Amino acid sequence: MDEFPAASQELDAFDRRIIAVLQGEGRLSVTDLAQRVGLSKTPCQVRLKRLTERGVIRGFRAIVDPARLGQGHVAFTEVKLSDTREAALDAFRRGVLAIPEVEECHMIASHFDYLLKVRTADMRAYRAVLGERISTLPHVSSTSTYVVMETVREMG
Repeated sequence: MDEFPAASQELDAFDRRIIAVLQGEGRLSVTDLAQRVGLSKTPCQVRLKRLTERGVIRGFRAIVDPARLGQGHVAFTEVKLSDTREAALDAFRRGVLAIPEVEECHMIASHFDYLLKVRTADMRAYRAVLGERISTLPHVSSTSTYVVMETVREMG
């Protein structure tokens, strides 16, 4: 049997309401959460535990304003690799994980291989990360950068 069954098969309406409420307000007490989704405390707590253990809810965190932390510059970087065999992909992925400025990394089905979301203080800091860290990752053959001018919507 599949270790991770399809989400639609394992989640009922209460589970989906719990998730929706927590996505908006992750700091609710179990009592408040239960009241908001129409359950008593104990069944809500059991469901919350199950959703967490199964990895549907991966964790709770504070959503911060990066600009107020001096990290207001965002760039998306296309990365083309010279080798896309599995060992090369693994080496690249391990390298990306060691760069804290890389906020997201996605393998893309396109004319390039990976798309990185990179957050730094400013253009000078980005250029340093690109030149000293990203461009020197294993198997990187070229990069292209797109600088964000305005963020209309961003998921926390």
